[in-house]
Amino acid sequence: MKKVFYCLGLLSALALPRFASAYAKDTTFIVHEVLNDTLPTAPLTLPSGFHANIIATGLNGARHLTVTNKGDIYVKLSKLKDGKGIYFLKDNNGDGNPDEQIGFGNYPGTGILVKNGYLYASSNDDIYRYKLNDNNEVISPDAPEKIVSGLVNHNRDNSKSLAVDNKGNLYVNVGSYANACLEGKNLTAPMPCPILDSAGGIWKYKTDKADQHFKDGIRYATGLKNVVGLDWNTATNSLFVMQHGRDQLNLLYPQYFSKEQDATLPAETMYELRKEDDAGWPYVYYDQQQNKKILAPEYGGDGKKTGGKKTIDPVVAFPAHLAPNALLFYTGNSFPEKYKHGAFIAFHGKSPELQKGYLIAFVPFKNGKPSGQWEIFADGFNPTGTSVQHKPCGLAQGADGSIYVADDAGGTIYRIQYKK
Repeated sequence: MKKVFYCLGLLSALALPRFASAYAKDTTFIVHEVLNDTLPTAPLTLPSGFHANIIATGLNGARHLTVTNKGDIYVKLSKLKDGKGIYFLKDNNGDGNPDEQIGFGNYPGTGILVKNGYLYASSNDDIYRYKLNDNNEVISPDAPEKIVSGLVNHNRDNSKSLAVDNKGNLYVNVGSYANACLEGKNLTAPMPCPILDSAGGIWKYKTDKADQHFKDGIRYATGLKNVVGLDWNTATNSLFVMQHGRDQLNLLYPQYFSKEQDATLPAETMYELRKEDDAGWPYVYYDQQQNKKILAPEYGGDGKKTGGKKTIDPVVAFPAHLAPNALLFYTGNSFPEKYKHGAFIAFHGKSPELQKGYLIAFVPFKNGKPSGQWEIFADGFNPTGTSVQHKPCGLAQGADGSIYVADDAGGTIYRIQYKK
């Protein structure tokens, strides 16, 4: 029987259906004897050949996660658990299932990744890095190096998601703290929008330089309302991001937009970014029904006028209000060939148009470009009869090609594998 460690008292309704438990000596965990050497199967709807297991529960607020080459997992929490904002799920025997949880880091946040001997993690204001040993374990969990500080945080869309390229550059989202750029009692729209000086874009810093401040960064791309999911695509050597679209079209401008249009516009959008790109927010939004960039009503638009001639186009457009929170380009070899170099997206919201949400989508890529329609890859995170809400938020790839999913609403970590 395999021993699996879970935090004391935090097994949810999805936890192991049959187990014997005993307090682990000198720890704060309960040891569970898992019958038949298996972890519970996750009730997900997946393509043929795929299956999912629940490998951890009780991690409420689990946002992004990263997996080491040994199969250990670092999870970033949006709220502290027992005073800790990062949990290390250690796999002691190399079977892909964590055996113990170790908490460290006294700050909540979203971004986390392992790269070139360091663990990078963000709060909602700052970015830290931790030196790793040869086993990719943090050497000094209580003494991280602060590499960036003073990022804008107005308690709205303030997640500082991270990506790192192959040349020692770190990219961080600084989301807008406004749905649209409106000011004052009369809700006037200034031009240019002053928010863009410090938010609404992607900023670039160095991974190996300590004590950088917000002003030391380069505004790599602008015109992005809020990006929670981003990933460096090694096949194209470029940054891809998923933008959360605006809302309140009918609420603010009922003369131009019906309630039905408000529920289906604008698109959630994927962009490939290069230095100094402008994605258009707040001046334009992308209408996936007209397949056009539409001038925002704050700047003279009526739902039909186009705009943004100098702004970039999305590479993929998705239905409104799906809330993309993670983006992962698949580089493994264990999934069928169609998935190689394709993009997985974790959608944290629900689409009125689709009548569904809380799912993982897949976009096939070929030669660095989308090569087909997007499709639903994983669904059923909230099966009928369950009382606990589950929302996919983070995605990571394991060394064996498995995909790991973090659920920040139900605190569950899933592992998705393929077997012929």
